[in-house]
Amino acid sequence: TIEANETSQYDQHLRAILGLPLGQTDMRSPSVMVNLLGEKSFEGPVTYQSLEEVLKMPGVHVHLYGKKFTRPFRKMGHITILGSTITEAKQKATLVKKLIKVVSE
Repeated sequence: TIEANETSQYDQHLRAILGLPLGQTDMRSPSVMVNLLGEKSFEGPVTYQSLEEVLKMPGVHVHLYGKKFTRPFRKMGHITILGSTITEAKQKATLVKKLIKVVSE
């Protein structure tokens, strides 16, 4: 929801616990989320292969969690991918998943 909806789940949570009016939940754009997981055979200081290439793609929003070390299948972040249609978002997500890899130095 962070990029795809008028009010993100995080913003809604804060509004709810602070007693503020909840925001609109309308969808701005179809979206897909891809988790960034450490690659199977890597452990150590983290490196993100093809990160710069992925960051250049329109409608692609990378969220890194700031972890300095990776290990197999450790969640290191996520990527939200927007498209004009769900098919377009899924196609971009497939490309992003092929490009970006979480490895160690």
